[in-house]
Amino acid sequence: MMVGTIQNREQFLANTAKNLGRSQRTEGVSTPVYSFQPQYRILQDASQDELLQVLKEQCKSIHVDYFETTENELGSKLEDVVQFYGGGPLSLWNDERFHQFGLQDLIETVWPNQSYDVHIWDPAKGQENIERCERANVGITFSDITLAESGTVVLFNDENKGRSVSLLPTTYIAIIPKSTIVQRMTQASIKIREKVQKGEILPSCINFITGPSNSADIEMNLVVGVHGPVKAAYIIVKDK
Repeated sequence: MMVGTIQNREQFLANTAKNLGRSQRTEGVSTPVYSFQPQYRILQDASQDELLQVLKEQCKSIHVDYFETTENELGSKLEDVVQFYGGGPLSLWNDERFHQFGLQDLIETVWPNQSYDVHIWDPAKGQENIERCERANVGITFSDITLAESGTVVLFNDENKGRSVSLLPTTYIAIIPKSTIVQRMTQASIKIREKVQKGEILPSCINFITGPSNSADIEMNLVVGVHGPVKAAYIIVKDK
């Protein structure tokens, strides 16, 4: 496991202590426990089905099209949704979950037979991957963690799962296993921290994406599709 290096840590801590008017403390320091912790209480008793309903309702607010299916029907549902948005060209992660969820025939046979250009992210192709994503009509990834409260998908990007797949195509489709849904950002952070504590190697880039691109910077008028995907869709897979 690679461990990062903290630059100028001691100098920073010493300077902070000096500005506080005391010497630097090197022991007897513990994380404070606050009596009021709303971040843990919101939706804390919600069942997975209730979290799913919260996510579904939130999709209306963030301009995301919402679909549900089962593991067995995922292939046909994904095909329908891709056609709904106009078909290819398509850009996908190089992700074993496409195989685990039985989508290989769709990717390797059905779409090519429909003359869809299907691009699978390949780190060996470098810049070409980004160029293919720019030309793609639809980008498809899985969600690693999904926040019910905000309708956010969390993507662990690595060399086989380029972030351009979710950022550059006209339409972005996130496949969301129901088991990935958690209450909110707090629980997602806990899950990520637990992975680190277990010694799992996490990617250097973790993206939190909430619906299609939008901006309300100009005169507070919301405009959807300013940069990045113009449309976004979530396909919920009831895997539990």
